[in-house]
Amino acid sequence: MADFGLLTFDFGLIPARAVAYVTLRPMSADFTPDVLREIADDFKARHRTGNVRALMVAGSGLTLDVPDWEAAEEVALAEVFPFPLHELMGHRQTMTLWRRGEETILAMNGRFHLYQGYHPEEVTAPVRLAALLGAEMMLATNASGALDPSIPAGSLVVVSDHINLQGSNPLVGAWGLPFGPQFPDMSEAYDPELRRMALVAAKEAGFEAREGVYAAVLGPSFETPAEVRMLGQIGGAVVGMSTVPEVIAARQLGLKVLVVSLASNPAAGLVDRPLTHEEVLETGKAAAANLRKLLGLLVQRIFPSS
Repeated sequence: MADFGLLTFDFGLIPARAVAYVTLRPMSADFTPDVLREIADDFKARHRTGNVRALMVAGSGLTLDVPDWEAAEEVALAEVFPFPLHELMGHRQTMTLWRRGEETILAMNGRFHLYQGYHPEEVTAPVRLAALLGAEMMLATNASGALDPSIPAGSLVVVSDHINLQGSNPLVGAWGLPFGPQFPDMSEAYDPELRRMALVAAKEAGFEAREGVYAAVLGPSFETPAEVRMLGQIGGAVVGMSTVPEVIAARQLGLKVLVVSLASNPAAGLVDRPLTHEEVLETGKAAAANLRKLLGLLVQRIFPSS
């Protein structure tokens, strides 16, 4: 495949970790596991899903583009889910159905975050919907801050594990049992074979990626220097405000998971200057080509054409 592009970046004026402020609201009694199953049935009836192979989730400011697959439909998420959606710069509120024959890849053009005021079951609704539609894998990207001074801005980190400091879990309460074991094993939450493939693909593309632990915090404020020191001391390599709820839900449902994190800036206190959106944007532009090559090779190998 000559064109390795899987992700195209439109960083423009979009902060890689943009903030939206919303008013917290009570948990909705209208969104339940049974309602989600009905949503999945309705989605199948309204859209030609075919053989759903995977869910892809775009990080901040990223636009998904799957070579050799057709962008057949773009579905507004407001027409799918019954809860209010909150706008956030860099995250389109749509899902694209990429088709190749009877195969489909579902691509979230952005994601939901706890700090926007979503509840855990809402943040993870796209993952559970994809699983109910037949997906067996989740491939996700995110933007993060580097906790380790040896990780320069622009590095790609294949996530090997996570530390959940967001104060919530998508398996709490009524959502704990309907989709799998209430106490799923998380010892290999990030699939070892997919991680190995990602590291090999990076080398073949001409650059190095490394593995590391993703520390998830609630946000939306950036971390303080003291918090950065703590997160590094407990084993974190990068820090971000997303991804972990989706991974937990995916693993409960039995999906294989790969997450590639773009370390877009050094975390607070690692450099003698304040964090700025401009630095994050410029770093993202420089790293876009490497991420495109890496994920392009991966998709080619995970889903080879017949």
